[in-house]
Amino acid sequence: MDIGSNIRMIRKRKNITIAQICEETGLSQGFMSQIETNKTSPSITTLESIAEALKVPLAYLLLKKDERMSVVRKEERNITTSGSEQLKVEHLSATKNMRMMIVQLPPGASTGPIPHAHEGEEVHVVLKGTIYAAQGEDSFELHEGDSFSWNACTPHLVKNSSDEPAIILISVYRETDKEGHFF
Repeated sequence: MDIGSNIRMIRKRKNITIAQICEETGLSQGFMSQIETNKTSPSITTLESIAEALKVPLAYLLLKKDERMSVVRKEERNITTSGSEQLKVEHLSATKNMRMMIVQLPPGASTGPIPHAHEGEEVHVVLKGTIYAAQGEDSFELHEGDSFSWNACTPHLVKNSSDEPAIILISVYRETDKEGHFF
């Protein structure tokens, strides 16, 4: 864990000197320097006082880089195609266990010829068009603004049931962070 670098980054971004932190926390400048260079590990009590001086939650100091807020600008989205029908998939954002994407289904296109299953849970919002969603014995026709969710371990299928393009916002949660098919 790189707590010291996190502290230094926050301190510099806020234009706070080591001396100011030390004045507020009662720590020596040498000790504070050792913390920032990861040469010593501060106690939780010390971290709490540093977090208070920096005006950030203690938990923020403990986050790893890949756990922090991530931004994907619209023009920077990764766009892929999926399945034999070449569904357009715009990857919006992701965490270790969750992915969010926009999927465009041309008229009549589906997620595959037969229902499929995979690990995880999915939540869908129909942004445009009309789709048919089926899982097991359940099936529904859904329209713009409708939403649905399911446990993806049960075979499921999504199909554009109209002669207009359909767009779906999908969020997928998985216990593991392995790559693979997401809808």
